[in-house]
Amino acid sequence: MVLLSKFQTLTHSCHDYAHPWTTSCTEASAFIGFHAVFECLRIYTTVYALALIMRGKVPSIPQLKKTIFGILQSSAFLTSHAFSFILFVCAIRKLLGNFNFLTAAFIPSFVSSLISILVERPSRRNLLCLYVANVASETLFRMAVSRGLLRSFPKGEVLIFMASIATLLYSYRGVHNSRDPIYALLRFVVGPYEEKDFTENREILPAANFVNSDARKGYLPSKKRYLRKNFAFPVLFHFCKIYRRIVGKLQDGYRHPVCPHPSSCAYYALQVCLTLFLGIRKWIKEPKLLPKIFFSRESLKLGAFLGGFSGVFRSISCSLRRLMGDDSPYFGIPAGFLAGVTFSLYPNTTVALYMFWKTLEVRISSC
Repeated sequence: MVLLSKFQTLTHSCHDYAHPWTTSCTEASAFIGFHAVFECLRIYTTVYALALIMRGKVPSIPQLKKTIFGILQSSAFLTSHAFSFILFVCAIRKLLGNFNFLTAAFIPSFVSSLISILVERPSRRNLLCLYVANVASETLFRMAVSRGLLRSFPKGEVLIFMASIATLLYSYRGVHNSRDPIYALLRFVVGPYEEKDFTENREILPAANFVNSDARKGYLPSKKRYLRKNFAFPVLFHFCKIYRRIVGKLQDGYRHPVCPHPSSCAYYALQVCLTLFLGIRKWIKEPKLLPKIFFSRESLKLGAFLGGFSGVFRSISCSLRRLMGDDSPYFGIPAGFLAGVTFSLYPNTTVALYMFWKTLEVRISSC
């Protein structure tokens, strides 16, 4: 068996290496480009259509025009990448007369990527670069491990996630670009009360809880009528009644004056867990959903991670505010780092690396 050096030149033709179905480089490039157009249109039409539907509103004419233009431009980006890659593979082979370690893939892909990214919309370039960097770093790490150059260690992705999320939550509570999608995700997971813009205006909240008992009393009768109308069994009615009382007691509990959230600290920390019970009406109406909810291992692990992360972060944030008697963006670092331990319930290397690269992007852009 002959082992070839990576830097040894190979005199194979383009037909042998790049396009075995035809001997013509021009025909091969045109073939790839023609088929890529239809595949790219199918992919991006689906992606943009789903994004439009998820808005939950009837799109206007300008929005439809913008969506169609986005589909065409993104399809042109991916098509140009596929077309130009094989084009440069053949062009460099004809120019040098051979293949080597760099010209077989690295240089053609670099040039084709540079050209194609210029075709894509500027607003999507950061997202695409982040995605590719995520995949590339994971691939390089796995290659290094398989070759014995690096050694993987247990729960390494959890440590990466913990450090990354702590930095992001520090930025979330400090200076940041509120329109960045990562902060929309953080608002969903940990809530809006920890964000910088909200904490700066927390003086509008009273020192004690703002919960108005009269308003709650006015709300309960309509809630009772709603429950009696929709639940046929008295047991369920009494269960919801007890649940409502527990929630009311938690809301009326103590809230430290420096805490930005409106209800008590106990209710704030447990809010995610209590919210799970709000879906009970849907479970009763559609019992077939129960097996998917309770017996899906992945669903349970994901739910435990998200709920645990939010609960731990909120609990530690409130504890630090009580202990120090003040609020600070730096509280997001220990709270986020310790909350990141819950990622061990749903470990995922791709997610951890995405958070790592996203953290680098956020910190670089804020400098």
